[in-house]
Amino acid sequence: MMPSIQQAARVGLLILLAGFALGAHPVLAERLAIKSDIANIRSGPGTNTEILWQVEKYYPILVVQKQGDWYLFKDFEGDEGWIHKSLVAPLDTVVVKRDNCNVRSGPGTENEIHFVAERGIPFKVTKREGVWLQIEHADGDVGWIHKTLIW
Repeated sequence: MMPSIQQAARVGLLILLAGFALGAHPVLAERLAIKSDIANIRSGPGTNTEILWQVEKYYPILVVQKQGDWYLFKDFEGDEGWIHKSLVAPLDTVVVKRDNCNVRSGPGTENEIHFVAERGIPFKVTKREGVWLQIEHADGDVGWIHKTLIW
């Protein structure tokens, strides 16, 4: 038997409240992107913490917590790290989530393959046409990619 709308709404509210009780704040989640050429991702808030890895310009992140001038975020793989707020901005960006993705000269599979993008490569979105996005890499490469290939 299907639950009523009221029952489903109560379950949803309970899940949301449980998330808050456990310290998760989904309302805070904010999509930002790296605006500097390279950014250090740290183990904690502050420059005295360990550098875990580096990311390049246009790498998208999902901010899950703010502590002063530092943001704790998750990326497309679910990895977490800290970044200083001066290194990010609200840019429309994506990251390739699969290996060897065709980036085409136009929006559609009938267009020639312009280049191949590897998993983890970030791009700025410059235009959208249905399920296709025109993207630009920090080095200037431009092309079109299907939305199922990006995060």
